[in-house]
Amino acid sequence: MKIYAILLLFFLPFSHADDLNSTSLLKKMYARYHGKWHSTLEFNQTTEVYKNDSLFKTQTWYEHIQYPDKLRIDFDSVKSGSGIIFRGDSTYVMNHNKLVRSVKNENELVFFLGGMYFETFDQVLTHFKDLNYDLSKFHDDIWKGEPVYVIGADKSDEKVNQLWIDQEKLVPVRFLKYEGGTKEEGTFENHIKLKGGWSETLCKFWINNKLIQVEKYHNVVAGVPLDKKMFEPSMIGK
Repeated sequence: MKIYAILLLFFLPFSHADDLNSTSLLKKMYARYHGKWHSTLEFNQTTEVYKNDSLFKTQTWYEHIQYPDKLRIDFDSVKSGSGIIFRGDSTYVMNHNKLVRSVKNENELVFFLGGMYFETFDQVLTHFKDLNYDLSKFHDDIWKGEPVYVIGADKSDEKVNQLWIDQEKLVPVRFLKYEGGTKEEGTFENHIKLKGGWSETLCKFWINNKLIQVEKYHNVVAGVPLDKKMFEPSMIGK
């Protein structure tokens, strides 16, 4: 091989394996997990809340997920009557078995971490765009020593919404969100294999680079039937 041909191997623009981009990566993830991902997930977690990067308090949260878009969190006890219900694009806050507040606010992590496999693929693409992800942007990167794909950004220091995907498991390991002058970051670690999918068991969250919360999952169970009433705001306290 002539020397200029060898040099071309080093200086030609890098091309992604399988010619991947954000849309084709999502299609690859969808093909692997659609129809296989567990429909429910339940666990309890140790929740550490931080202020000014120092531990402020620790709670136990009990969480139940019904994909694609329902999550119930009970604080301290499953019978405490205090916690949060996320349902579709709405959030409901309960205290001592009473609904005290409701707002339009989607928990997009439920979508990223499993809910997307219960929508049609066209709905998945629309959902990402509605969450302000630019699917024309994409790059490869390294996260904690492992190769990842990055949806929504051409480079890691762009101040745009981006989702980092483990290249082997094809599950999210990090997200960055920029909104109203605020930077939000979350990481998903220590994944365990479950029925048809995975679950992170360690999550960390930052606001404007300050640590605000660490979550450690325990007793993770997938695919068990859940009472749909637990996600009904009208059934709070009944």
